[in-house]
Amino acid sequence: MAKTSLLRPLAVAAAGAVLVATGALPAAAAGQDTTDAPAPDLAGVRAALQATTTAGAPGAFAVIRDHGGTDRTRSVSVGLADLDGTPMNSSWRFRVGSNSKMFAAVLVMQLAQEGRIDLDRPLREYLPEGTLPEAWTMTGRQVMEHRAGIYDHTNDLLEQAGEETTSAFEARIRTKVYDPRELVAMSVGHGVQYTPGSRYSYSNTDYVLLGLAVEHLTGRPYPEVLDERIIRPLGLRRTSFVVPDQEIRGAHVTGYLTNDDRSKPLLDSTEQTGSWVWTAGAVISTAEDLDRFLGALMAGSNGGLVSDASLQQMTAALPTPTAKISYGLGLRRISLSCGDVYGHGGIVQGFNSQSFTTPDGRRSVVVFANASNNGSVTQGLMNTLEPAFCGKQPAAAPRTSFSVQDARGQDARELPVVEDTRI
Repeated sequence: MAKTSLLRPLAVAAAGAVLVATGALPAAAAGQDTTDAPAPDLAGVRAALQATTTAGAPGAFAVIRDHGGTDRTRSVSVGLADLDGTPMNSSWRFRVGSNSKMFAAVLVMQLAQEGRIDLDRPLREYLPEGTLPEAWTMTGRQVMEHRAGIYDHTNDLLEQAGEETTSAFEARIRTKVYDPRELVAMSVGHGVQYTPGSRYSYSNTDYVLLGLAVEHLTGRPYPEVLDERIIRPLGLRRTSFVVPDQEIRGAHVTGYLTNDDRSKPLLDSTEQTGSWVWTAGAVISTAEDLDRFLGALMAGSNGGLVSDASLQQMTAALPTPTAKISYGLGLRRISLSCGDVYGHGGIVQGFNSQSFTTPDGRRSVVVFANASNNGSVTQGLMNTLEPAFCGKQPAAAPRTSFSVQDARGQDARELPVVEDTRI
């Protein structure tokens, strides 16, 4: 794996502007292929981002970073960071939603490396007594893979399958503070959903349980463990976990929840406790910090987060019911036309993002829009990944499974929207 580097802060990109910056990076690890990735199709990225604003997001951005032989950052921003007219800013903080699961997975893998948890033993052995029933034998690995048969408690809080409602947000999410054990109890009340290991079903409760395991095994609050083991070592100065504080401190994008009644204005959902998803989705970060985290993770032992053996387990993704999408231990794998990329997506009220990297860590892509409860916005962000990673598709190339026609008859290369459409 290529050795990670800690990048300089990204310069602010004005709305609609494309920023290209270059600088020096340490050489790639010995024996690593130094061939540059395909040049990103910035016009294709911009078109996908503009589709998100057409669909209802005030603004969107994509940050594409190349590492290794060439250190280059490209940022494309469109629209607004808030409805007061502030241009979108790709360097500002936002709620990362289920990208938080990657952080929790790293902490669990570190504890496994230390011999404090066996991923192939029942997870209940590493939780406070009574958290899970004695008869529940799902392993830590099955929980990390979303193959444990554990009901997703967020279904109870959001009232309906699919996307959240603004009424549910105001009644049960914005200001209410949940104890994580309360969230688990909601899930346990539904019983085991299927034989553990027999199939895949995404569940936020899985990663609430992993957060509880981290606290139980270390004897310390999750935010302290996250800060000590990931945030401070990597210098993620704008990453935080502040549950149940509602405020996003410092310069940040305003998030908007699409109203159930589409004729009504967007709802400012920036301030919220985050306790309803806790370790499954409450991290606050930036595109720069997510790039730094992904780079360290994909560097394996050289990156200082997990060993090469742990990284191999995390990236050993299994198929999901969604075409071209697989899931490992806290990492999603997406198969693009130019190869596989690893990372995660995240949607939490008002904030919508995707964060992915190539297996060698040479290119990362973080895309974001400040609206949720809108599947077309999510689709627009998914559509940025193919042009960002793979560049322009040659005109003479045969059409692929990603190839679809847009209104102008051009190749939009859509990827499917994955199952974390609410969080």
